[in-house]
Amino acid sequence: MSPDVKLDFARYARIGLEEAVFCDAKTPDQIAAILGEAALRDARLLLTRLFGEKLDALSAVYGAAIDYCPISRTAFFGEPRPIEQRGDVVIVAAGTSDIPVAREAWRTLRYYGHEATSIADIGVAGLWRLTERIDEIRAHPIIIVVAGMDAAIASVLGGLAGGAIICAPTSVGYGAADGGRTALNAILTSCAPGLVACNIDNGYGAACAALRLLCAASRLGGPFAPQEALRIEPAGVH
Repeated sequence: MSPDVKLDFARYARIGLEEAVFCDAKTPDQIAAILGEAALRDARLLLTRLFGEKLDALSAVYGAAIDYCPISRTAFFGEPRPIEQRGDVVIVAAGTSDIPVAREAWRTLRYYGHEATSIADIGVAGLWRLTERIDEIRAHPIIIVVAGMDAAIASVLGGLAGGAIICAPTSVGYGAADGGRTALNAILTSCAPGLVACNIDNGYGAACAALRLLCAASRLGGPFAPQEALRIEPAGVH
């Protein structure tokens, strides 16, 4: 094992979440050492922010043992858990440009055996796109909202849906979007109560927050029950 690496294989037993491997600042040799240690223990791993020469180097050694998604830049080392839960989480991406972060959240949940619903490109600049899917969104007790620019959809959903809303601001947007800080500040200062904000572009963190909620609900006696859907009738066009 590399002296640069000390993995926390007991984390899942403590908190229900495994240690993920954030690859962005690691060298190919460091990541290879981590996978080698996991292979010796017959352990699975979730890798995030994996791309470029690092992916090429690992694929050359481990091949089919790495399940890679280029959109989210995530990889599963070893087999993910079988699907055990569906219908609890919906991931809403305001725009198509937000999909990489939304897919990172989806892949993280999939790694843990949760099949989330994904809905993309329903930002409030075309409000009809949201209102025509609002009943479907409301049927899920946990909503992950992924949005850049002004992140207005977070506040709108915060006023329309009663589930837990976890927001992942993204760095999508022109100059004043400030690399996602405008979206983050909009979420933090939202007048819709109870929104939870993760770090910018952190789809992994948003999914882990959802997993913690699901774990807490299970300890309290069972999974979340979807709320009774309240219907919004779109205004007629005259």
